[in-house]
Amino acid sequence: MTTQTFTRAEIHRLSQLSPFELKNKFIELAQEAQADQPGQKGKSSVQMLNAGRGNPNWVATGPREAFYALGYFSIAESRRVWTADNLGGMPDAPGAHERFESFVHTHPDLPGVDLLKRSVDYAISTFGFDADAFVHELTDSSIADNYPVPGRVLKYTETILRAYLAKEMYAGKNPGESLKLFPTEGGTAAMCYIFDSLMKNGLLHHGDKIALLVPVFTPYIEIPELDTYGFDVTRVEASLFAETGVREWRYPEEEIAKLADPDIKMVCMVNPSNPPSLELGDRARRQIIEIVGTSNPNLIIVTDDVYGTFVEGFHSIAADLPRNTLLVYSYSKHYGATGWRLGVIGLDDDNVIDEMIAAQSQADKDRLNKRYGSLTLEPEKIKFIDRLVADSRQVALNHTAGLSLPQQMMMVLFSIFDLLDEGQDYKYRVREIVQQRLGLLLEGVQLTVNDDPHRAGYYIELDLLAEAQLKMGQEFVDFLQANYEPVDPLFRLSAKTGVVLLNGGGFDGPEWSVRVSLANLDDLDYLKIGHHLQTIMDEYAQDWEDSKAKDQTGKK
Repeated sequence: MTTQTFTRAEIHRLSQLSPFELKNKFIELAQEAQADQPGQKGKSSVQMLNAGRGNPNWVATGPREAFYALGYFSIAESRRVWTADNLGGMPDAPGAHERFESFVHTHPDLPGVDLLKRSVDYAISTFGFDADAFVHELTDSSIADNYPVPGRVLKYTETILRAYLAKEMYAGKNPGESLKLFPTEGGTAAMCYIFDSLMKNGLLHHGDKIALLVPVFTPYIEIPELDTYGFDVTRVEASLFAETGVREWRYPEEEIAKLADPDIKMVCMVNPSNPPSLELGDRARRQIIEIVGTSNPNLIIVTDDVYGTFVEGFHSIAADLPRNTLLVYSYSKHYGATGWRLGVIGLDDDNVIDEMIAAQSQADKDRLNKRYGSLTLEPEKIKFIDRLVADSRQVALNHTAGLSLPQQMMMVLFSIFDLLDEGQDYKYRVREIVQQRLGLLLEGVQLTVNDDPHRAGYYIELDLLAEAQLKMGQEFVDFLQANYEPVDPLFRLSAKTGVVLLNGGGFDGPEWSVRVSLANLDDLDYLKIGHHLQTIMDEYAQDWEDSKAKDQTGKK
């Protein structure tokens, strides 16, 4: 099957799908291309290269080894209590640290035990933890014999996660204990909980105006369109070009200025962005700070900073506007841990959300007091971060809320790892990986991108139409737009070369742009993808030349 199998109308119809659903069609075409083009020794001459999904192909092994070593110690602790075959008991807290030291001493060759000991030592010495209580939190949580208590986040876990976020998200501005955290089942759960609780608490209503900094991760576009929300969405578009004609993916002042409208109650951003993979620029940041300080002081900012570790000195907007910002972070991309489902929501104690709840009408307060009345005799005093927890379990199941304890322990070990020297070495290595792949992709496709120190490089969004105009001129651009659908290059790529990419238009980017994940294939695969993409663009150029020649013949 090739693109010739599809009419332009059919391609247009399919392009209405979410890019992640349309990707499945591209995978089908790539698989058929493999089957239709046999090579030597029974192998296909077409190699499917799926750069459509951002699941990284690296994993952080050290913290995982430490986690499994912790598991062995935790089992030993359980067997101390009850020694029957395959039957243990709940680990004890008294003497836990001394027993841990003995375990480490007697198991020096156990993989991960050295990092585990150094992680425990670091946490106790740096944060002043009670040694027995901290080791017990680790072991009891690893065994997972209890519900999470407290349900929002474990005591020592919150301190460690907060230190990690302070280092990697806050650019040296330590938020301190005022930053309260709620670990969630990945960043996706965090998104769902935030949208749901803002609605449940009357901070957002059906049809309200919100803003999105686009291009953006598709669910941020699709969720507001659901009938549950029906939000009136204002797009803040990254539409600046460099002088060379290369798209910068930056926000003009007039676009950011849209946020000054006080009717806009919330703005969502992915920072660094997805797909352009650029950190919010300093000018745009300062403009948002000014807007919040003057025109729109109650603006709720949701910032998804999952790619922040890929930018040197990353600076979350939460560091500048802690009163307005809900921070969403996931460990998935940095640590190669999408399967672990490790996310966290952060909100400062002093925030406009709690202030707006306190200022609601008596009717709204009565409604919310009834909703949360089973949790406390003073439900109006429940802070929004804790309402998120309760809402995540339909309030009635608040007593069993919270992220599973082994997941919280994996977050602890990932976080402490980052605070150690080898964790920083690991961070710089994964940054080098994506930058190397970006260079190979651009070499293959013969494109340049604006040199930007704020580039994460986890993805790249290539504006094919802008590049066509730069290289071939407006007449060629007009030909492409008149004769092909914007997603036509992706159909051709998958059907002819086996390359699977996502359409940038599905992220509210330019219709003729494509998103390439630089995280999930081998380095040299990106050189191949670049070559294939260039070949497809050369085909369009040839079609154009043939069309012009045909027109000349017809005139004669």
